[in-house]
Amino acid sequence: MSSKNSKSLHEIVAENIIKKLEQGTAPWQKPWNSNSPAFELPYNAITGNRYKGINSLSLLSSDHEDPRWMTFNQASTNGWKVRKGEKASLIQFVKTHELVTKRDEQGKPIMDEQGKPVKAKVGLNRAIITSAWVFNAQQIDGIEPLVKPDVKQFQWDSIQRAENIIQASGADITHKSGDRAYYSPALDSITMPMREQFDASDKYYATLLHELGHWTGHKDRLDRSMIGSFGTEGYAREELRAEIASMLIGQELNIGHDPGQHIAYVDSWIQILRDTPFEIHAAAADAEKILNYLLAFEQKREIKAAANVQAEVQAEVQAEARPQRTKESSLSIGDEIAYNNTVYKVQGHLKRGRMRVEDLTTGNIFPLSKTDRLYGSLLHAKQHPDAVKISEDLHRPVHAEKEAVAAYGIRR
Repeated sequence: MSSKNSKSLHEIVAENIIKKLEQGTAPWQKPWNSNSPAFELPYNAITGNRYKGINSLSLLSSDHEDPRWMTFNQASTNGWKVRKGEKASLIQFVKTHELVTKRDEQGKPIMDEQGKPVKAKVGLNRAIITSAWVFNAQQIDGIEPLVKPDVKQFQWDSIQRAENIIQASGADITHKSGDRAYYSPALDSITMPMREQFDASDKYYATLLHELGHWTGHKDRLDRSMIGSFGTEGYAREELRAEIASMLIGQELNIGHDPGQHIAYVDSWIQILRDTPFEIHAAAADAEKILNYLLAFEQKREIKAAANVQAEVQAEVQAEARPQRTKESSLSIGDEIAYNNTVYKVQGHLKRGRMRVEDLTTGNIFPLSKTDRLYGSLLHAKQHPDAVKISEDLHRPVHAEKEAVAAYGIRR
């Protein structure tokens, strides 16, 4: 756990990733699907925050299956003990504040009730990058065993989330028979095989979201360099970003990740990381941007849906508060109207001007529009209660039940 390591984090991670790429065990080379145990990216066991960017790749390369990590002090504070001889893993974080001891007017430290100096958070004039060493839960005694959730319990929700993101993106997507899935920067469009060519829905969505990751690189979106044809270094750099992003998206949505289609880029990735180790840092950072860009569609969709619901509620409130032209010109909430040997009660308003009506004789509740024949019959009965005996005396021999069935297929 020496702090005298002369290599930077990106150099250490690049070397580890190169070895794993050669073995086929790089983090994004490991296939998993929605039927396997839940895959989790590394996170801090105390704060619950996920490690991001190069920190995530650094910890994923450590060969520990438990996603929980913490510093030595965090473990000690919780009564856990790092086993003797265990090796820590390096991470980096941007420091924008520091804790300083508060002092009184005479410059003496201010103490709390326990006699310890009171600390205050003070912003730094310039953010700095600092390092920390963390241990995995598998290296610590006393911590509770990890309980992995069953991904099958939210599989449907995962597929729906993926579909919502794709729809909200507005991306131009074409399906064609064949075995190719690709994004065309020139046409700004995605081409996919037919849905029925995939043997599972999660594989279809994992593939499509991978291409949507490329789609984010367009100049009007995240504006990444998209120059280079298949086999070039530029193409391999973009594919590295999309593949890491696919791993992140697959974990976030629990739809899995299949790296099998991108084996052809392994040699290029190894050469790039040997020549420019910092590329792993840049690729990991861009992959996080891709993930955040796509998840933003989900957030915007939720905000829009909430706004629509609020607008509908306000419209109904305003409609109910609006004075009626004449009391008898339409049906109103609370009306109880005797018609055709039964009594109908108007329970409330529905969307698009419809009303919710209950047959008090049977207890059936059904929607009713002003264009339905039954509405006219009930309005006539409301306006002329003394004249109503049976429907044949009103306008035409149509029983109320038949009118409801004709309009909505409702049967008692």
